[in-house]
Amino acid sequence: MTLRLPLTMTVLTCFALGVAAPAFAACEGYVPPPKLQNPNRDIVGQDLDTIQAQGFITFAAYENFPPWSYDDGGKPAGVDIEIGALIAEELGIDARFDLIPAAETVESDLRNWIWQGPPTGGTVNNVMLHVPYDVNFACRVDQVVFTGQYAKESVAIAYNLADYPDDPPVPAYFRYDTVGVENDTIADFYLASIGNGMLIPKIKHYQTVGLAMDAMEDGEVMAVAGPRAQLEAGLTDKGGVHQPPLPGLAVGTWTIGLAVHTRYRYLSYAVDDAIRAALDDGRIAAIFAAHGLTYDAPQR
Repeated sequence: MTLRLPLTMTVLTCFALGVAAPAFAACEGYVPPPKLQNPNRDIVGQDLDTIQAQGFITFAAYENFPPWSYDDGGKPAGVDIEIGALIAEELGIDARFDLIPAAETVESDLRNWIWQGPPTGGTVNNVMLHVPYDVNFACRVDQVVFTGQYAKESVAIAYNLADYPDDPPVPAYFRYDTVGVENDTIADFYLASIGNGMLIPKIKHYQTVGLAMDAMEDGEVMAVAGPRAQLEAGLTDKGGVHQPPLPGLAVGTWTIGLAVHTRYRYLSYAVDDAIRAALDDGRIAAIFAAHGLTYDAPQR
């Protein structure tokens, strides 16, 4: 599962690597495109009353994305799944989950699973889990309400304790030491950009963070860079995780929340109230602790 921020790859690279860009207030300078003359008028999704009457709410969660969401013996599992179940419990109904593949962009995922529907097979869901929140992206995607921010995630480095018995590694070490990354992620782009590419010979690419962590366990690489929760999920007693300074990385931490069709504002308020209550009484922090993960509360 590639780390996904609600920005195109070009914009993501620009912001994440700290490329100079004009400073604007939220949505300043954004001009909405002309509205389509003949948009699809089919009503998709369900309002809060309908959901409560039917007795269940549906969530879209990414497949093969431990520790957040994945198939465990035919049942959805992970942090995001437990947060979805928590929301349903607050609403007094059942939770149902669709484990979905990731498209090229978050905007495509939202179109497929929240406000329009996939081109073939499947249907929209009431709520999408694990949506990175960005206020300027929210200006662009007005078909969706971004709500229920429940955690923060950050880029970190996992390392083999035998290779670094004294001090954990920092990016400069990877001029000489091997480091694993998931293909086409912030960690990948960031490390490749340092020193005009001087680290590239020591960067080894893997399809997922989990495979990179397996490679570190087997001694193929000395460290792995990626989202902290995914690193911690793949950690054994042979390794550690830390967050060193990452000079030049502007988007090293991001907020994770939920998405709801903009037509269903009362549903968005209800799920946000459920998240707020679980943040206040510690239930969300307890979910992370049960999975052995560090928890950073979002700023709401």
